Amino acid sequence: MLSKDFLEKLYNRYNKKSFVNSDPIQFLYRYDKAPDIEIAGLIASSLAYGRVAGILSSVSKVLNKMKPSPYSFLVTNGREELGIVFKGFKHRFTTDKELTNFLLAIKQIIRHFGSLENCFAEGFNEQDDTIMSALNIFVHKLLEGLDGRHKNPPETFSKSSLLPDPSKGSACKRLNMFLRWMVRKDNIDPGIWEKVPASKLIMPIDVHIHRISLKYGLTMRKSTDLKTAVEITKSFRRLNPDDPVKYDFALTRPGIMDDKELKQLLELSA
Repeated sequence: MLSKDFLEKLYNRYNKKSFVNSDPIQFLYRYDKAPDIEIAGLIASSLAYGRVAGILSSVSKVLNKMKPSPYSFLVTNGREELGIVFKGFKHRFTTDKELTNFLLAIKQIIRHFGSLENCFAEGFNEQDDTIMSALNIFVHKLLEGLDGRHKNPPETFSKSSLLPDPSKGSACKRLNMFLRWMVRKDNIDPGIWEKVPASKLIMPIDVHIHRISLKYGLTMRKSTDLKTAVEITKSFRRLNPDDPVKYDFALTRPGIMDDKELKQLLELSA
């Protein structure tokens, strides 16, 4: 079992901005206004699949075209303008058309709710053990598409590479990482949202966190689905009830950077 003392040592050592050069959270530091940070965060986290170099390149391409303010860019441009600006964009399975639809959905959420935080908070219930229900509502509000009135997701969003569906059991690693960025506040996470407590967050689960969790008995489940993510989160909550995802950034360094010492500390393959 991982001890809290050990995790705190990892946190104190690695939870520093000097280690974010290979993490998409670095793009959020470009902005100082909440509307820009949350939009940039959702874009950066949604594109965070594949090789690190490709992720950083794609996020940079998108946000560079939205300078100086992602919020101002979205509210002043429509489908035609976005289609022109992002024509030819490609990130693994994500096409320029899908990216344009995704940005338009974000725009409609902001137009209707005022911010992504307000949209998410509307589905949040303080009595829930985690943000799972709110996350499901949040995703489906985005999946509703461009005018916010569709009862079912339009075809362009039904199999989105940018929005995994928690209602179908996805661990939603990228969305849970986005929520960590928005809710937690420390040296790494900007924590601009105030309506959702850190205690309700779900651990972003990737192959590295899952591997560590299996090794140290945080879960016995072999699949990396939402049930596994919740089970691992419960294990971390026993160590840190108010902030169960606190150690996510430090624990994921072995999978992102070639830190042999950290791999050895975790008794993983060096």
